[in-house]
Amino acid sequence: MSRILRCAALFALLFTLFRPAPALCVSSEIVGHAVMAAIPVSAFAVAYFNNDVEGEKQWLRNVIANQTLTSIARLGFNETSLGRRPTGNGYGFPSGHVAFAGSGAAFYSERYGWKYGVPAWLATAFVANNRVQNHDHHWRDVIASMALSYGVGKLFVTPENASYVAPVIGPDWLGLRWERSF
Repeated sequence: MSRILRCAALFALLFTLFRPAPALCVSSEIVGHAVMAAIPVSAFAVAYFNNDVEGEKQWLRNVIANQTLTSIARLGFNETSLGRRPTGNGYGFPSGHVAFAGSGAAFYSERYGWKYGVPAWLATAFVANNRVQNHDHHWRDVIASMALSYGVGKLFVTPENASYVAPVIGPDWLGLRWERSF
């Protein structure tokens, strides 16, 4: 009997999920905001739950540098034609939403590799498309934000298990130094 009740409960749950309910309808703009926030927050959560203290520090430096450069660029371009949004308002170039989402995606891809990075960049592309479709930005705004996020991530985030080979020059010798973090 309990097996039949469990199957019935599962069927009822699935039935309610597939029925359109007006109370559950949310705008695409709200979904874009949620995904935008979820990417960098989940990136920090992955570093935190993996006890990756260095990753947490790099996440913070990456987000601060990314948002600072984005804000400076927005102030600089605001009085130009690039700074105008499709609605005519200012502060359109580059997109702050996409830059914030991209900071998490850049952290994922640089720190933990493509298995984390590809889904994060796809989610960032969703945020970018959402911003353009809602007439908040032009394509140039979101592409510039993604490029900026990628570049900042390259500068501030190192792989978790990184190997480095560097030349070493002494007074009478040349050599290579190899470092590996575990």
